[in-house]
Amino acid sequence: MANHLSSKQRIRRNARRAAFNAARKSRVHTFTKKLETALTSGDKAAATQAFRTAESEIMRAVSKGVLHKNTAARKVSRLSARVKALG
Repeated sequence: MANHLSSKQRIRRNARRAAFNAARKSRVHTFTKKLETALTSGDKAAATQAFRTAESEIMRAVSKGVLHKNTAARKVSRLSARVKALG
């Protein structure tokens, strides 16, 4: 257990940040799942709309430091290819 005041503050701050980051990751997963359902249904219009929102959410996670830039680029690239393959 932490004894120093700064250590205790650090623990509290890390817990807060972990909660925020978990929520941000959860949002990314939610929007990618919506895109997955649109892709499986075969609806091109719904898939492109879902892709836009998923892409912006992924990039937002990058800007907040939740995801690495290259990881996000890879995810977006793969999702984009799948949306493009629908047409």
